[in-house]
Amino acid sequence: MLKWIRRLALLSLLLVVAGVGTGWWLLLGSLPRLDGELALPGLSAPVTVSRDALGVVTIDAANEADMARALGYVHAQERYFEMDLMRRTSAGELSELFGPIALDLDKKRRVHRMRARVMADLDDFAGGKRAQLQAYTEGVNAGLDGLRTRPWPYLLLRQQPRRWELADSALTGYAMYFDLQDSENTRELALWRIKSAVPPALYALLTHDGTEWDAPLFGAARGDAALPGADAVDLAKLPVPATKDLAPLAEKGTPGSNNWAVAGALTADGRAIVADDMHLGLRAPNIWFRARLRYPDSRAPGGRVDISGFTLPGFPAVVVGSNGHVAWGFTNSYGDWADWAELPACPDGAQGCAKRTVFHESIKVAGAAPVDFLVRETAWGPILHESKNGTSLALRWTPQLPGSLRVSFADLAVARDVAGAFSVADASGIPAQNFTVADSSGKIGWRVIGGFPKRDPGCLATAPEQHVALPGMAVATDATQADAGATEATLACSPWTTDAAASPRLLDPPSNRLWTANNRTMDDAGLKLAGDGGYALGARARQIRDDLFSRDRFDEKGLLAIQLDDRAVFLQRWWALLQKEGAHDKTPALSALAKAAGHWEGRASADSVSYRIVRAWRLAVHARIADGLTAPAQVALGEDFIMPDLPQLEGVVWPLLTERPANLLSRRFASWEALLEDAARQVRDDLSAQGPLEQRTWGERNTAKICHPLANALPTPLKPALCMPADRLHGDGAMPRVQGPSFGASERMVVSPGHEADGIIHMPGGQSGNPLSPFWGAGHEDWVHGRPTPFLPGKTEYTLTLKP
Repeated sequence: MLKWIRRLALLSLLLVVAGVGTGWWLLLGSLPRLDGELALPGLSAPVTVSRDALGVVTIDAANEADMARALGYVHAQERYFEMDLMRRTSAGELSELFGPIALDLDKKRRVHRMRARVMADLDDFAGGKRAQLQAYTEGVNAGLDGLRTRPWPYLLLRQQPRRWELADSALTGYAMYFDLQDSENTRELALWRIKSAVPPALYALLTHDGTEWDAPLFGAARGDAALPGADAVDLAKLPVPATKDLAPLAEKGTPGSNNWAVAGALTADGRAIVADDMHLGLRAPNIWFRARLRYPDSRAPGGRVDISGFTLPGFPAVVVGSNGHVAWGFTNSYGDWADWAELPACPDGAQGCAKRTVFHESIKVAGAAPVDFLVRETAWGPILHESKNGTSLALRWTPQLPGSLRVSFADLAVARDVAGAFSVADASGIPAQNFTVADSSGKIGWRVIGGFPKRDPGCLATAPEQHVALPGMAVATDATQADAGATEATLACSPWTTDAAASPRLLDPPSNRLWTANNRTMDDAGLKLAGDGGYALGARARQIRDDLFSRDRFDEKGLLAIQLDDRAVFLQRWWALLQKEGAHDKTPALSALAKAAGHWEGRASADSVSYRIVRAWRLAVHARIADGLTAPAQVALGEDFIMPDLPQLEGVVWPLLTERPANLLSRRFASWEALLEDAARQVRDDLSAQGPLEQRTWGERNTAKICHPLANALPTPLKPALCMPADRLHGDGAMPRVQGPSFGASERMVVSPGHEADGIIHMPGGQSGNPLSPFWGAGHEDWVHGRPTPFLPGKTEYTLTLKP
C-alpha cells in the first residue's frame, strides 16, 4: 500500500511539474521577439524597432504608413488582449469571451450600437488616413500571427483571438467615451426626477453649482450656497423614508485628471512647459504604451516627424506627448454631452408619434446560445427607459453622432505651434477634453477639443433637468403626466448635431499660467455651450493654481513637485472641526476620533492616521446631509429614486455646519450635533473592527491593487503574479497627487517642446501584457515614489529590423 501511495504521489508531482512547465512554455511562446530581422509584408522600406530597458519603443520608418504598420505589429505583440478588450467594451461584445457574466454590461453598451455606427461612418472616421489605418490593421494581424502561441489570456479563457479589423481602431477610441462619460446619463436623469418631487428652493440648494474652492480659467468662484429660510424649505414638514437605512451617497470615485502649462516668461530660457497626468482606472499592463515615432513628412517642420509620448494600443497615434514643436495634455471636461428626450405614450406608428426603428442585436455568449437583444431607436437616439404610464426616454449622446471620432487627431504630430494644434482640434473628434498646449516659442493655450452640442435656442444645457421632445410631439409639463393628445410642445428642441470648433479659447493668458483639474473652467457663454455634466469640486484645481502662483520661475522638476503635492489643504478645516466637536465627553464617538486624529500631518501620507479618520468622517457627514436633503424625493419617487452625484455638495454642507439651521436638519436626527456624532460612530465602529483606531493608517486603506483583468481567475496564491506590488500609496482625490488603490495617474508627463531631453514621465505599469516580459512592471517603482524618469527613451537595449 505504501509503495502505491508513493507512486501516486510521485505521479501527481510529475503532473503538476508538467502542467507548470507547459504553462511556462506557453507563456514564453506569447512573448514578442525583440532582436534580429523579421519580414513584415506591405512595408515600402525597412523599419527599425528599438527598445530601451523599460521597453519604450522607438520606430524609425520611411513614411507614416510604414510607421503605422510597424506600430500595429508592436501593439499586437505586446498588448493584443488589451486591445481586444477595448474594442469589445465599446461594441458590447465581451460575452463572446467571458460568457454570461458579461451579458448585462454588453446590453448596456450594445444599446448604443457602436459597431453598426462605426461601420456606417467609417469614411468619416478615417478621413484622409485610410491607407495608414489599413497599414496599422495589417500590422496588428501580422504581429498576432508572429507570436509562437496565442496571447496567454486566450489560453486561460480557452478562446481564439479574433482578427483585427479597420473598424476596431474606431471602437478602441469609442471605449474611451464609455470610460470618460456616462453612457446612461444617470446624473441628469436623477436630478430631473428629484426636481419634480421637492420644493424649488430645495432643488436649487441640491444643484448649487460651485463652492468657495472654485478655480476656473474664466470668471470667479461661485462661492458657497446661500441657505433658504424655513418659509422656503422646512425638512421637518416634508416626508422622510420609513426605513432607517441611509440612501447611499453617489460617488463617481476618485475624480479625473490634471494638466497645466507655464509660458516662456516663467522659465529661465523662455521655454514653455506642459504637465499632464490623466487619472483613470489602473490595471496591469498600463492602459498607455510609450513610443517615439520618427518618419519623413513634408507637412512637418523640417520635413520630419519626431513625436514621443503615450499611444493607446488599438489606435495608431500618440494621444498625449510632444513633437518637438508642440506639447499637449488632456483632462476630462465634464460638460453636458448628452440629453434626454421624453417621448409621449402612444403606439408605434400612431399619428404624432416619433418613428421607432427596432434593431435585433445578436450578442454572442461563450458557452451559451446567442442572445437576441432588441434596441428601439428614435431620431433622438436609443430608448433607455420606459415608464409605467407609457412614456419613454431616448438618449442623445455625442458618440452616437458622425464625426464624434476622427483619426485626423493624429495630425498633432505635424503641428508647428499652438495655432496649428488648435486647427487640428477644429477638425478632430474625441471625447471632449480640456486641451492644454505649449509650443517651442514659449506660448501656451487652452480650449476644449471635441464636439459641442448645437442645441436650439432656448434648449441650452444650462440645467441638467432639460428633457425635450421632438418637434410636433407632446411634452409633459409635469414629469408625472403625459398628454398623448397634445399637439404642441412646451419646449421642443431638434435633435442636435455637434461642432468641434465651438469651444472658447484662451491664448497667452496674462498670468502666463493655465490649469485644469476636471473642475469648472468656463463661465457665461462658454458654460452655456458646454453645460454642467457634474464637473469636479474645485479644491484640487485651486491647490494647483495656488502652487503655480506661489513661484515666479519653473522648470520640469518644479512642475513634477506640483504633480506629487499630497498636502491635505482641503481637509484642514474638517480636521479643525473634528477637534472642536470632539473636545468634550458628551459625544463619545467624536471624542474617540478626535483623540486618534490628534496629530495632523497635513498630508495624505501613507502613514497618516489623522488623514484617514478625517476623510472618512467628512464622507459620512456628507452622506447624512445628502440623505436628509433628498428624503422628500426618496418618498415621492420610491424605487425610481437615484441618488445623484453631487460633486459641489461641499458648498452646501459647510454653510449648514456653520449656521446649523433647524429647517434644513435631516429628520433622522434630533440636532446637528447628533448628526455629527452618528457619522463619527459609524467611522469609529468600522475602523475599530480592524484594530485600534490610532493604528488605522491611510496607507492601510490606500494600498495599490493594480492587477491584470484576469487576476481574479487565478487561485489566490497565484494572483500576485498578475499584479503590481501592493504598495501603500500617498495621495488622494482632493489634491494634485491623485492616487487610489486602482485609480490614479495612468501617466505623468512634464515636457517642454524642443527640450524633450529634460522631460519627465511616469507609468504605473509596464509596457508588456506578459508577466514573463522584462517590461511587465518596468517603471512602476518610479511612479510609486515619484522618481523622475526621462521623457525620451533611454539607451537602446534591443533592436528589431522589420523588412518588406
